[in-house]
Amino acid sequence: MALDGGDVRQALSRQAAGLTNARGLPLRFVPQAALPDGQAYESHIFATGEVPTRDNLHDVFNALVWLHFPETKSLLNRLQADAIDRDGIQPVRGGVRDAATLFDENAVILVTEDAGLVAALRGFAWRSLFIDRRAAWPEAVTVVPFGHALLQKLVRPYKAVTAHAWWIAAPPNTPREELDRLLARSLATAADQGTLQGGRCFAPLPVLGIPGWCDENAEPAFYDDVSVFRPGRRGSAAVTG
Repeated sequence: MALDGGDVRQALSRQAAGLTNARGLPLRFVPQAALPDGQAYESHIFATGEVPTRDNLHDVFNALVWLHFPETKSLLNRLQADAIDRDGIQPVRGGVRDAATLFDENAVILVTEDAGLVAALRGFAWRSLFIDRRAAWPEAVTVVPFGHALLQKLVRPYKAVTAHAWWIAAPPNTPREELDRLLARSLATAADQGTLQGGRCFAPLPVLGIPGWCDENAEPAFYDDVSVFRPGRRGSAAVTG
């Protein structure tokens, strides 16, 4: 979907007044042409505070996540820029950069103090998670889509849409600004401890299985589709904040 990019970028930049990147530089949304040839996207944002933004929903969703979670986005940008500075652009991303990219593009945040629900997610126990514990979801969990590619998929959702889930152990009514701080702190701690590595630090979550996210999942048979609700690997863990 094409957008009137100039007007959108100006509006986004106005909303970003007072926000900065990890270096303290003012955040601005600029045309894609502002990215110099040969410079990595994340490195440019880190060096200048300018976020190259194309005229499409993917990039507008990215900008909106910057506006709503500036501390977390700044942290992700710093992690990726540091990795590029250290390792250069390689055919295969290193572990930290891979995890940061997956989070940036496809993360969903599970905000809950219900460790039982998280254990079911980690263990691929879909029946326990979505059927046996269904009544717990409205009060015990807030689910926050974060990844901008995930948000784009949800414009026209399909059953197999699967996010990379990250657990924040906090009350589900945690205000957004506080959640941003907790999320950035959780990711920074994981990076420092060496546990923010690749895709295995997340738990896969088929988001249309979340109670209330589509009418069809009111029927238990919805979860019998093993092409979506897979047995998966055991012992994987979404990271706590």
